[in-house]
Amino acid sequence: MDNKNSIAFILKSIVVGLALAFVIVAVKPELLENLDQQQAAQQTPASPNRHSGPVSYADAVNRALPSVVNVYTAKIQIQKKKYPLFKDPLLQHLFGNRYRVKPQKRLKTGGGSGVIIGKGGYILTNLHVIQGADRIRVAIPGRRAIEAKVIGIDKDTDLAVLKATKDDLPSIPIGKPEMLRVGDVVLAIGNPFGVGQTVTMGIVSATGRSQLGINTYENFIQTDAAINPGNSGGALINAKGELIGINTFIVSKSGGSQGIGFAIPTDMVMNVLNQIMRHGRVVRGWMGVSAQNMTPRLAEALGLKYEKGLLVTGVSQDGPADVAGLQPGDLITHLNEKRVLAVADMTRLTANIKPGSRVMVNGRRGKHRFEFPVLISERRQQRQME
Repeated sequence: MDNKNSIAFILKSIVVGLALAFVIVAVKPELLENLDQQQAAQQTPASPNRHSGPVSYADAVNRALPSVVNVYTAKIQIQKKKYPLFKDPLLQHLFGNRYRVKPQKRLKTGGGSGVIIGKGGYILTNLHVIQGADRIRVAIPGRRAIEAKVIGIDKDTDLAVLKATKDDLPSIPIGKPEMLRVGDVVLAIGNPFGVGQTVTMGIVSATGRSQLGINTYENFIQTDAAINPGNSGGALINAKGELIGINTFIVSKSGGSQGIGFAIPTDMVMNVLNQIMRHGRVVRGWMGVSAQNMTPRLAEALGLKYEKGLLVTGVSQDGPADVAGLQPGDLITHLNEKRVLAVADMTRLTANIKPGSRVMVNGRRGKHRFEFPVLISERRQQRQME
C-alpha cells in the first residue's frame, strides 16, 4: 500500500512540474532565456582582463616609457684631404706651401638611448654611446631636447652617468634582476636606428652570462627581445614596468637583431651609479693575478691532480698577490672561504672587496695546501690582472 502511495505522489509531482513549465513558457518565456544565459555564463570561463599580461603589456610600457630617453651626440672631427702629388719634394720646392690644403672640420653625429634613474636628472647609458662626444643632448618623451654632461664613466662595465640640465625628470622604477627566471617576459625600450622610441618583446633567454669578452666585469641578462643599433643604453623592463637591465650588446653577423642580446643587470648598474655619485669613480678591489679555469685536460697536461679551481697564470710584480707569496702554477680554490670555480667568480668577489681589506686565499701548490692573507688594493682601469 505504501509503495502505491509513493508512486502516485511521484506521478503527481511530475504532472504538476510539467504544467508549471508549460505556463512559464506560455506566459513568461523571458525567464527561461535568463536562466539559459546564467548557465552559459557559469560554464564559460571569464575572459581575461584586457590589462593583464597575456593580452597587453601597455601598463608596463606606460610605466617605464617616460623615463627612457633618446641620446644624441655630436663631435667635431678634423679631416685632412690627402693629395699625394703635393708630397713630391720637387713640387714642394717649386711651389712651397702655396697650394697646401687646409684641414676641414666635419661634424659627426651619433645616438643611442638612456634611462633616467633616481632624482636629480641622472641618466644611465652605455659608454660607447657617448664616448668622444663634444656635445650631448637627450630627448625626453613629451618634452624638448635638453643638454646633458658626463659626470662619470666606467670602462670596465661600459657604463656612463650623465647629468641633465633639468632635474625634474621622471625616474624609472627599479626591479630585482636576481628574481628573474629563464622564460620571464621582458621588453626592450630604446631608439633603434634613430627611428624613435620603440618597444620590443621577448623572454629572458639566460642569466649570469660571462666570459663573452665584451666587458671586464660581465654578468649579463640574455634576451631574444629585438635589440638593434640605437637600443644601446636603453631599458630592459619586466612585465611590471620595472627596470631590470641596461641594453648593451648584440651578437649579430648582419648588424641587426638575431635574437641574442645582452643587458647589464640593475644591481651592477646601481652600484656603478652610486659609486660615481659618491667617489666620482668606481672603486674596486684588486689582487694582481691572472688565472684560467682548471679543467681535467689542463691538469693532465701539467701533470697535476685535478681539482676544481683557478690556475694562476700570472702575478703582477709587487702587486698584492706577489707580496703575499702567490706564484704562477698555484691553484686557487677559495677566497674568504668561498669556493671559486671560474675566473668570473674571482673577478666579482675581488672587485667587491674594499681596498685596504685582507682576503684569505686558499689553494694548492703541487701536493701542498696553502693559505695566504692578501692585502687588497684599489684596481685601476688600465690594469689587466685581477
